[in-house]
Amino acid sequence: MSSTTSATLPAGSGAAAASSTDASATKKSTTLDAAGIANTFKTLQSSDKGLTSADAKQRLTKYGPNAIQAHEESRWKKLLGYFWSPIAWMIEAAAIISLLRQDWPDFIVVTALLLYNAAVGFWQDNKAASALAALKKGLALKAHVLRDGKWVEADAADLVPGDIVTVSGGEILPADLILFDGKYLSVDQAALTGESLPVSKKIGDSGYSGSIARQGSMTGVVTATGNNTFFGRTANLVASAGAKSHAEQAVTRIGDFLILLAILLAIILIGTQVGRDITGPGGWHWSEAGEIAQFVLVLLVASVPVALPAVMSVTMALGALALSRQKAIVSRLSAIEELAGVDVLCSDKTGTLTLNQLALQQPILFSGSTADELIVGAALATQSQSTDAIDQAVFKGLKDRKVLDQYKQVDFIPFDPVNKKTVGIVTGPDGKQIQFAKGAPQVIAALAGLQEGATEGDAKTYFGDVDDLARHGTRALGVARSDDEGKTWKLLGLLTLLDPPRPDAKTTIAQAKELGLSVKMVTGDDIAIGSEISQQLGLGTHLLVASDVFGKNVDPDHIPIDAARAVEQADGFGRVFPENKFEIVKALQERGHIVAMTGDGVNDAPALKQADCGVAVSGATDAARSAAALILTAPGLSTIVNAINESRAIFERITSYVYYRIAMTICIMFVVVLAYIVFDFQPLTAIMIVVLALLDDIPIMTIAYDNVEPSKKPVKWNMHRIVVFSSVMGLFALIQSFGLVVIAQYWIQDAGLQSWLHLDFPHLQTMLFLQLAAGGHLLLFVVRTRHSLFRPPYPSKPLFLAIVGTQIVAILICLFGVGLVPPLPWQFIGLVWIYVLVWMVVLDWIKLAYFKIADSREANSITKPIVAS
Repeated sequence: MSSTTSATLPAGSGAAAASSTDASATKKSTTLDAAGIANTFKTLQSSDKGLTSADAKQRLTKYGPNAIQAHEESRWKKLLGYFWSPIAWMIEAAAIISLLRQDWPDFIVVTALLLYNAAVGFWQDNKAASALAALKKGLALKAHVLRDGKWVEADAADLVPGDIVTVSGGEILPADLILFDGKYLSVDQAALTGESLPVSKKIGDSGYSGSIARQGSMTGVVTATGNNTFFGRTANLVASAGAKSHAEQAVTRIGDFLILLAILLAIILIGTQVGRDITGPGGWHWSEAGEIAQFVLVLLVASVPVALPAVMSVTMALGALALSRQKAIVSRLSAIEELAGVDVLCSDKTGTLTLNQLALQQPILFSGSTADELIVGAALATQSQSTDAIDQAVFKGLKDRKVLDQYKQVDFIPFDPVNKKTVGIVTGPDGKQIQFAKGAPQVIAALAGLQEGATEGDAKTYFGDVDDLARHGTRALGVARSDDEGKTWKLLGLLTLLDPPRPDAKTTIAQAKELGLSVKMVTGDDIAIGSEISQQLGLGTHLLVASDVFGKNVDPDHIPIDAARAVEQADGFGRVFPENKFEIVKALQERGHIVAMTGDGVNDAPALKQADCGVAVSGATDAARSAAALILTAPGLSTIVNAINESRAIFERITSYVYYRIAMTICIMFVVVLAYIVFDFQPLTAIMIVVLALLDDIPIMTIAYDNVEPSKKPVKWNMHRIVVFSSVMGLFALIQSFGLVVIAQYWIQDAGLQSWLHLDFPHLQTMLFLQLAAGGHLLLFVVRTRHSLFRPPYPSKPLFLAIVGTQIVAILICLFGVGLVPPLPWQFIGLVWIYVLVWMVVLDWIKLAYFKIADSREANSITKPIVAS
């Protein structure tokens, strides 16, 4: 098909513009003769009289509701899953040992930590599921069904095989059907089969659940419902594969790193203790084994990021809530983290970048006609009840629709895929009969006797205008009039139509580019149409025909390197079929990009699933929603850009916590082991370590509300940089903590200092406990931003108040002991706070120096996607 033809043949019944797509679509349909229809009724044990309510109820029990039934894991199984993991096993082992030793304080605290972590994860899991359930509930459809011999309106979910339903223009087919009565039905099944134009259905044809009736009305018998429909089978095929997200992989790797480090240090600690016991005067006693085992296990519990999954879940869930207010539903929490790293956004044109509302442009007039005469003529060649986009654009072009009341319709010839036109036969105000025709420019030209290829006269001008419109991507609709019962026709002119860009699209694309995204248009329309819109939106005009890029029989798992490079460099793609979307995503991913792809149809689902972040746009089918990570409930691209900004803010909050958690883990583990090896002193008791973990991590949940400065470029997990920076900060935090132990050891041995304020080893334990509690949260203030902690963005009010509240609790615990630690005089509490505040400034300088060196090295290396910092 030439670009001219495809650009000027508008879709829909109003345009009479069927192409070869219509023909192929008709071949795909299963057309039954009278005997075949009768056999269908016999197989379904039904008739054209429909079912009784009793029969329908019985069949509903047998076949289930007419809805997509996704297998969901039981809530109990989900809950138990939070108690079955390496981290959970460590906590459980510590709890069991505490129980066997009847160490009730340790047992209560460790068990509370285990239950807390499971409860938070379970709650967040259900929160995401509930959001989707609420969305699906709001999408319930109705159907006109013949029950007990009467036509009634019922929920589509209650339909069963054998039901008789009627479908009219503007309605969604509620189930798979065989049509057996009616004259005409134009069905848009692009969302399911990929045809760009509506398909004309006749008696004996099949209709698919989820497709949209554009014009006409027919009656059919339901042949399949729910998961057994074409729609349902496809939706199940594209169900989420359950692969781990980058965030989940990062948590696993961080956990593995810290667990291995903790195990290594625990072995050193055990070896040192056993060696000292064996060589000591009292010798080794097995009674000490339980105490050692408990201390080591609790040390491991405090050393691994127990709260990391919960912190990530809370942070992402609050982000998902914020996105839902912006008309975007997150189908899985990990999608937020994936969206933060997207650097290529492939966007549908129709309805996303454009309004999906054809509007009349400046008409081209012939035969001395006026614009009003041209539009009125086109309106009289249109059915008044039509919902076709082109027909609606014609009606909107009328200055006053009441002008049509002067004409009385005598007959109407609807769209025919062969004749490619509609004809309205009316009587005018003077009582004379007039005929108006509208349709494909070539067809209307033939009516008026104009020959394509003519080198002079109206024919040359007319076809020249048609070609010029095609080059600019504007749809054209020819209109003609006959005053002698169709014997001769007068060409009135060309109506020009364009689906205009959304008012906010150009600004939104500019914002996306500022965020480091490459936006590529993906459209089923011809290159000319796509290029025109792309140019208006500032996307560029280097659009490629998708089928030309990939060729025939391409293996999506092995995209040729030349094709992948072409996809990477293109501004967009035209004449895109659903399978091309999948290939585009694969090609970009092979080039190392993180890709977001928009879509709305069943056939888009594989591409949405393959994309790093599939986006189901407003009005998408359930199958597309089930495959997508982000579901938009409002039209346009701005919601995606807002979601990217929100996801990057969430990513910054999570990485801040990761830096803090790794650094503090390293600090706690090493200070315990070093103090024990160097001074033969146990700096923290088991209960101190667990309470410290709770004091550190519970208030940190409020980091989900923290003020951050989102990155201006895509971000992703860089484990090397995360581990290096966290280790550097952890090393200096260790120097801070171990320095306090050294100073305190000197204090204990100095008679002068002891006479001023007495300090012994139990008090030293309390001092170290307070230093780690206070210093840990001050360390969070340091690592939460790349800039100086004295520059904005400052900590959010919830985070700041939570940490202040926690520190007040820690001070009171140290001041009064409360059975957990030896009481500490207020003078020592003041000295500890002066010490950690000085170190906070020192750590801030170290952080700034690190980033200056790291950024300098990165600038001198090969350019790579910017990573979280």
